[in-house]
Amino acid sequence: MKALRRSNTSSSSRASSSSLPLSWIHLRSLLIMSSSTVPDRGNIKSPWSQRKRQRSALSRRCWNSLFAANGRLRDGGIKFLKKARNRGIDPSIRPDVWPFLLGVYDLNSSEMERNAVKVRKRIEYENLRIRCRKISNFSNQGNSLLTLDKIYSEAWLDLIEDPYSPKISEYGTSAFSLSLWSGNEDGPVYDRSPDANSNLGGEDGHSVITHLDVFLTGTDSSDSDHSVEILGTGESYSKLTNCASLKIDNSNRTIEDFRTWQRIVRLDAIRADPEWVIYSPTQAGISEVAAKRYAKAVGLKDFDHLEPCMIYHASRLVAALEAYAIYDPEIGYCQGMSDLLSPILTVIEDDCEAFWCFVGFMKKARHNFRLDELGIRRQLAIVSRIIRSKDAHLYYHLEQLQAEDCFFVYRLVLVLFRRELTLEQTLCLWEVMWADQAAIRAGIGRSAWGRMRLQAPPTDDLLLYAIAAFVLQRRKLIIERYSSMDEIMRDCNSVAGKLDVWRLLDDAHDLVVTLHDKIQLPLA
Repeated sequence: MKALRRSNTSSSSRASSSSLPLSWIHLRSLLIMSSSTVPDRGNIKSPWSQRKRQRSALSRRCWNSLFAANGRLRDGGIKFLKKARNRGIDPSIRPDVWPFLLGVYDLNSSEMERNAVKVRKRIEYENLRIRCRKISNFSNQGNSLLTLDKIYSEAWLDLIEDPYSPKISEYGTSAFSLSLWSGNEDGPVYDRSPDANSNLGGEDGHSVITHLDVFLTGTDSSDSDHSVEILGTGESYSKLTNCASLKIDNSNRTIEDFRTWQRIVRLDAIRADPEWVIYSPTQAGISEVAAKRYAKAVGLKDFDHLEPCMIYHASRLVAALEAYAIYDPEIGYCQGMSDLLSPILTVIEDDCEAFWCFVGFMKKARHNFRLDELGIRRQLAIVSRIIRSKDAHLYYHLEQLQAEDCFFVYRLVLVLFRRELTLEQTLCLWEVMWADQAAIRAGIGRSAWGRMRLQAPPTDDLLLYAIAAFVLQRRKLIIERYSSMDEIMRDCNSVAGKLDVWRLLDDAHDLVVTLHDKIQLPLA
């Protein structure tokens, strides 16, 4: 360092004494080199290096071994998160694992506690779907300027009093079956009984879509007594229905806002990418009759050109995205959100569980869809900082093109590489990102993650380091061939299916190791 400072000093003195000034880019490079040395990682490899990524993904056997007798994850979930982050997750257990990664279940929860959460979450989801119906009804009556909170306060019927509220299934006194509603008032469209899979695509034309059934203990089918004790927790059904009401502020949102969201949701749902079909044979095999009944239940139209599996998928998108617009009215619905939800619906066949996984995902991603774009701008600023700190020459070239704000990676930030990676690669990247976020949420810091020298700690911004790594991988092309930001943007938008997600993560790991403590901007 001393030698470097002397070199800088002597260079400066020579520059001042001569008539040939030092170029700005050379001076910038010297300043960065003197102020931020890059540590030598030696033989330490990232979890995603070519050698380490040959290890098998987290399997069902390994997943089951991580739980203690009471259903809690051992050691607070540290081992689980490290395995999920470093190895990836076997596709067969993703529906079981994702609710933990996305915060639907606490890492320290017992099986009994998770069962109680399932009941609460299902009641809240059905609550949201009822609200969607009520808003649509008011909209059809021409009351488009009414605020949503006014509808809730004046037109809301308690869930327990609604004619389509959850009730004890005819299949047994212990099955708590919930259903979607049809457009008419004739009651449930689908049976949610535990044996529903056996009738999928049946000869009677009434395909059955099985969703998670929650089992109660101490049930009482009396119409006058709704104090059903749930899972031995001491909490009654009537108490939970009161707790299920969401604390949301709709004071500035009107029915017209919801109608606008609804129109865009349905257009985006119809245009959904069919790439998911090969990953979910069960959903892909749905019958035409069942798909159309599902579409009718959510009010989907203009789907005659679609295959049954795409009608079904589009209907699920509509149901979940409309519910989310009510759940988070500040964001409502923006184009791009369907790209984030679609993979979740592909993996998780239960609408309710998929919805709450999406809610967990959106706790971080929702900032991408704010109308003021503060969240996007913050993230682009971090990508810009990473590039400037890592490669001054590339950053200088971007400055010359007035592209130093990194707007050319806007789409990558907005939909988290969803349109640049294959579905499977997208899921791998997201799982690594979710494991980092879950570790931070659980308070698992650098020491718990492992005391290996220079190992990258979990970070909320792993995606941004991956985006910066993507740009740095293309530095030669950008510097030598592109002379405008539009050219760079076209290149970034044309790489679909050509990226190696593990190499991307490997390079991102190096950036986290060297720059994590220097690249920090508060979340807007």
